[in-house]
Order: sequence, then C-alpha cells, then structure tokens
Amino acid sequence: MSNVKSLASLLLLIVLLTIAAGCGTSSPTPVAAGPSAAGAPYLLSSEPAEAKTVLDARADTKDADDIVLVGRIGGDTSPWVNGQAAFLVVDGSLKPCNEKDDDDCPTPWDYCCDGDTLPKSKAVVKVVDRSGKTVATDARELLGLQELQTVVVQGRAARDEAGNLTVLADGIFVRK
Repeated sequence: MSNVKSLASLLLLIVLLTIAAGCGTSSPTPVAAGPSAAGAPYLLSSEPAEAKTVLDARADTKDADDIVLVGRIGGDTSPWVNGQAAFLVVDGSLKPCNEKDDDDCPTPWDYCCDGDTLPKSKAVVKVVDRSGKTVATDARELLGLQELQTVVVQGRAARDEAGNLTVLADGIFVRK
C-alpha cells in the first residue's frame, strides 16, 4: 500500500510541476523594456505646457489644430494597435478598476467600470514620422510604453465625422 501512496504522490508532484512550468510562459501584453533607439526622437525630455485633458480636447479642438493632450494609456482590454505606434488614452478623471475599492479586474486599464462615460473620454494617439505616416513599430517597443502610464502628447488633431479625436503625435512625454 505504501508503494501505491508513494507512486500517487510522485505522480501528483509531476503533474503539479508540469502545470507550474507552463504558467507565465506567454504574456498577452509585451512588457515594455524601454524605448528603442528608433523611438528616442519622439520622446520629449520635458513636459509640454498647457496640456488639455481628453474631455476638454474632445469638446473644443478642431481638425488640424495643434494640440498638447494629457491622458492615461487604456480604454480597452488592448489599447494598442499591433504593428503600429498607436494607442488609446483616457481622460484622467476616470479611475482604472485597480484604483477602485473591491475591484479585482485583471485588465484595469480597460476602464470597463465606466461604461457610459468611456466612449466620450478617450482619444487615439498615433506617433507619426516627418511625412505624417504612423510609425510602423508597436508603441510598446518603440517608446517603452505600458498600460496606465500617463503621457503628454503634442501634435496635430484629426477629427472624424463622429467627433472622435486622434492626435497625430510628433512628441511624447511620459510622466513618472
């Protein structure tokens, strides 16, 4: 009987070790290691003055206006545009789920708790090169960004027919 218990214990140990070895081997969101050399020209060493909140910018910024915008990276379970230096930002008045009591949301940057107010509280940021084209490198890799960081972006506003705001950014400051 002790051989059966020993064998069962050994088998259980092997199963647990196999499961543990498989945990954490893949990550849905790459961890920002820091900006790449190609991203350095887009990073600002000092914060631009007179940044507008996302809500204020959505209310009074016109298409093609120069703009400085402050927001927090988030607004969706994946606020990134894969393969491009583009991402969503949310107005700072909204709190991510991890800053609310009794909320253990695994993706607090999606602001799912703010259902009705979220669509009018976010904007798209596209990092553009000198010709105005979105840089074809993921923003996390290019700039070392991650969810919930507060960024101040400068660039030009682009509005669509629905009133959505996109900032064609030529400079980004990451708040500490």
